Amino acid sequence: MFTIYTLNDILLKKTILFYVVIFLKIITEANLDNEFAFIAYMPEKLSKHPALIVQLHGAGERGDGNDDLDKVLVHGFSKIVNDDNLKDCILIMPQCPCDTFWVAKIESLKRFIDKAINRFNIDTDRVYLCGISMGGFGTWYTAMAYPDMFAAIAPCCGGGMAWNAATLKMPVWAFHGLADDVVSPRHTIEMIESIEKRGGNARYSLYEGVGHNSWNKAFQNELLEWLLAQSK
Repeated sequence: MFTIYTLNDILLKKTILFYVVIFLKIITEANLDNEFAFIAYMPEKLSKHPALIVQLHGAGERGDGNDDLDKVLVHGFSKIVNDDNLKDCILIMPQCPCDTFWVAKIESLKRFIDKAINRFNIDTDRVYLCGISMGGFGTWYTAMAYPDMFAAIAPCCGGGMAWNAATLKMPVWAFHGLADDVVSPRHTIEMIESIEKRGGNARYSLYEGVGHNSWNKAFQNELLEWLLAQSK
């Protein structure tokens, strides 16, 4: 049985984990950029220091963090996780505001993840980042900006700066549909080839005949197991 925390839960049921309420209050602090509303999945049994997966959604799932927060559940791991396969791990899915995009919010994402690590007592050797489309770009760019934060990353149908791939020391598994006419698969191919040339640990899965929605094939148990097997 999963515990799901949403902004509405917190507003309506103030008894739900007081530290989560404190965490979300950061949104109202004028001296910081707005952070993000989120939904978190956590299994019933967790160790004192669980792992953390942060999943970044695509452009179509942006919202105001209120009535449309459930958009973050449309794609990705929310479709497959359960008490059995989300082992000692919290899955957090933040929502990007409508008027911006993940790559423009990298510093805010860093703060968001830092606060999640502190509030949920996360094992900092087991922090993972993944994302879809706009979130794939966000995954690449956030990992390049803060490479020491993540034990592994899994960007899907996104892209980064291939010339800067040497910063990515963590294991990388990237995904793309070869028939993607929204984001060219060359973005993923160039990133992985550049990492490999620099001696990094990278792989990709390219899907013949698959368009932009390669996340349907990527975000399955095999990827979840792979992420959770990685550690710094």
